[in-house]
Amino acid sequence: MANGQVRIIGGKWRGRKLAFVDNVQLRPTPDRVRETLFNWLAPHIRGTNCLDLFAGSGALGFEALSRGAKVVTFVEQQRDIRNALQANVTHLSANATVLAGDGSQPVATLQGPYDVVFLDPPFHQQLLAKTCAWLTEKALISESGLIYLEAEPSLDWDFIPEHWELLREKKAGQVVYKLFQNNFSL
Repeated sequence: MANGQVRIIGGKWRGRKLAFVDNVQLRPTPDRVRETLFNWLAPHIRGTNCLDLFAGSGALGFEALSRGAKVVTFVEQQRDIRNALQANVTHLSANATVLAGDGSQPVATLQGPYDVVFLDPPFHQQLLAKTCAWLTEKALISESGLIYLEAEPSLDWDFIPEHWELLREKKAGQVVYKLFQNNFSL
């Protein structure tokens, strides 16, 4: 299979290109969306424990590490994509773990709570509602933790837990993205 590439846009690895498995299901977060997201996260990202569910190319998790996150846990279902993620972790000597899982159901080995959670699942598969529910049920998000969600514009957002406060939202092309803060004590 041919490899695609994603460019890290800021931080210590700025400009580095990382290879990922070229797969029609992968839709790396566009540069301009990542730039906006990490401008939102700039005051909060340093020293955080991050979870990148539905990791895919790993663009969000590697960007977080480049910008000062302490550690990232990548969760990805497909073996070839996990192997590419692990190769990039090794290449960068990144403080990260790559786990098998589909991101929409509990992964027993997760070591939360997480300070920042990235949720960018495949579109039009209704995965966000189930994922948000188990993240809350398993108390995997720290008190005041940040949750980034990326979805198709037609998504009905009525599944968001009531204790998540919407901080920011934006639309870019065929992507709606939102940043929430968990206001629930563990």
